[in-house]
Amino acid sequence: MSSTATSSPNAATLLAPIAEDMQQVNRVIRQRLASEVMLINQISEYIIGAGGKRLRPALLLLVAGALGDTTGHRHELAAVVEFIHTATLLHDDVVDESDLRRGRKTANALFGNAASVLVGDFLYSRSFEMMVGVGKMRVMEILSVATNVISEGEVLQLLNMHDPDVDQARYMQVIRYKTAKLFEAAAQLGAVLSGSDAKTEAAAAEFGRRIGTAFQIMDDWLDYTGTAESMGKNAGDDLREGKPTLPLIYLMEHGTVEEAALAREAIEQGGTDRFDTIFAAITRSGALDHTLECARGEAQAAAKAISSFPDSIFKDSLLELCSYSTARQS
Repeated sequence: MSSTATSSPNAATLLAPIAEDMQQVNRVIRQRLASEVMLINQISEYIIGAGGKRLRPALLLLVAGALGDTTGHRHELAAVVEFIHTATLLHDDVVDESDLRRGRKTANALFGNAASVLVGDFLYSRSFEMMVGVGKMRVMEILSVATNVISEGEVLQLLNMHDPDVDQARYMQVIRYKTAKLFEAAAQLGAVLSGSDAKTEAAAAEFGRRIGTAFQIMDDWLDYTGTAESMGKNAGDDLREGKPTLPLIYLMEHGTVEEAALAREAIEQGGTDRFDTIFAAITRSGALDHTLECARGEAQAAAKAISSFPDSIFKDSLLELCSYSTARQS
């Protein structure tokens, strides 16, 4: 299997069934961002205005559509999910000392670390204010657990930094907690809003968890194969930060003694001075092929999880999202 992604569905096309819903979500986001504190408005507008695919709120809307939601709360909760995600981005960029995201300067690079952390806190608190307003205990249970697990994932990732003894199991745990959990919660909320039974709710959660994992593994693959133009961030950022992602873990476990030592040194010390050498070793070892196969396995499991969903244009988009997750170049 070649370590290249195949052509993928266009993101705008696969989200077409919820295009009007997404416009409504954007209106809710703008309305709920309003604050009397000017700096909050400025930073919130900057980070939200950076765009992105809004995949997590889209996932909630697609699952709700596939399962027949009629509650009218989907736009508000989709905005909540996006606020939680945006708060994690603000905090992550401070922790990672990142200066580029989605092709633009990060908020911390422009406004400073303190302001970014505090506005992230504002977005968290606003999201909880909004979810309480929906008035559904199950919704609050799902989102409160999700935010707690995400925080645990962020701490776990911090503990893994510069640790060359991180194996694939520990790597996957961080992904499930830090990234996939919000995808899982978004999909699960779509099922809750439709009044689905426990089995269907669990299937939706499984889909979200698997598709979120596939996206993150692909991000780690793209860190060695993408460009700043296509990715919206600097290639080699994970290496610079000393993150033991799957390509490096595989190289340590399956490369030559010299290659394994090179990978360990890269994780321990960080930096991109030897990026070209490490990239060559990762390519030669089959690490990129392995990483891509792991992502594809998660995407296939996601598709299987919703096999019992009724046929609809929304289900079609969910299945297309599985293909898109492992074929994208950004």
